[in-house]
Amino acid sequence: MGKLHDLYTEFGQSPWLDNLKRSWIRSGELERWVRRGCRGITSNPTIFQRAMTSGTDYDEELGDLSRMGAGVEESYWQLVSGDIAEALRLLRPTYEESGGEDGFVSLEVSPELAGDAGATVRQAQQLHDRIDAPNLYVKVPATEAGVSAIRTLIADGRNVNVTLIFSLQRYEDVMEAYLSGLEARKGSLADVSSVASFFVSRVDTEVDRRLEAVGTPEALSLRGAAAVAQARLAYAAFTRRFSGERWDALKARGARLQRPLWASTSTKNPNYPPTFYVDSLIGPNTVNTLPDATLEAFESQGRLERTVDVDPDAALRAINSLVDVGVDIEDVTDVLEHEGVAAFAKSFEELLETLAQRSEGLRR
Repeated sequence: MGKLHDLYTEFGQSPWLDNLKRSWIRSGELERWVRRGCRGITSNPTIFQRAMTSGTDYDEELGDLSRMGAGVEESYWQLVSGDIAEALRLLRPTYEESGGEDGFVSLEVSPELAGDAGATVRQAQQLHDRIDAPNLYVKVPATEAGVSAIRTLIADGRNVNVTLIFSLQRYEDVMEAYLSGLEARKGSLADVSSVASFFVSRVDTEVDRRLEAVGTPEALSLRGAAAVAQARLAYAAFTRRFSGERWDALKARGARLQRPLWASTSTKNPNYPPTFYVDSLIGPNTVNTLPDATLEAFESQGRLERTVDVDPDAALRAINSLVDVGVDIEDVTDVLEHEGVAAFAKSFEELLETLAQRSEGLRR
């Protein structure tokens, strides 16, 4: 069946596709990815910016919305809701067959709300109500405000994909928000699901830049080590958090694991193998969301073996070595969170500007 199928059946890791566009829905390309073994789909403002600003796939509907008097942002949500609804329909059999473990499609709240917990909660609830599918994840960034929103949404029974997690401390905060949100919810917990998207390759990009600035042989020898080491420590934290009396009490009420999802797993440095951040993080109860190019690379040259927990002590030593040569990991992750939120906000703003221009032309 192929390596994507084997990744799930033999190693318990769910490969998800990190891309979505209307042309794939219409052409059947999205359905082909599902047949090849993709068990979920993620999207973000940058993905939709690329989809909506290249080609004319959205022009007819955008023109209709514009002539009906819809504002630009409302038109955006209408356009993406249509794509998400079609993807949800396509993944619904996977959702049913997996007992609600996989088959999810993710839609992100406006990045402009990253600092406002209340507004994030309200928009996430609106998106869930608007699309109304059990296999919808609304993506919420793991900012301080986002963590507060996550607890509220979980307690409200909403499925959440927590995105833009860069640090181990913030990951601990996210897991606590999920667990405390479950504890605040009455009755069965079987209908609540969440994943925690821990970003990987961008960590190496920033850390490697700092190591090269240090320039010593010791520092340069640590390039390409930070991202995988930190993700492996995150997996160790996951296994600790989701065990013991507290978790057992929630599990008895039907609670599901908040699986770690490895995000940003395409290789940014051409000197690293294209499947580096896939091969190095394979293990049970995890998700890896990959752009189509990385999925293709994994099918052709990826390695199938359990690697995510091979040596947690070595991962800790790698992080400590970075500190020893002067790399401030806390500052790295703070910078990456800020840049991640800013990049999505920029994509969103630019997309709305483009849609406004196209709407004006299509009204004529």
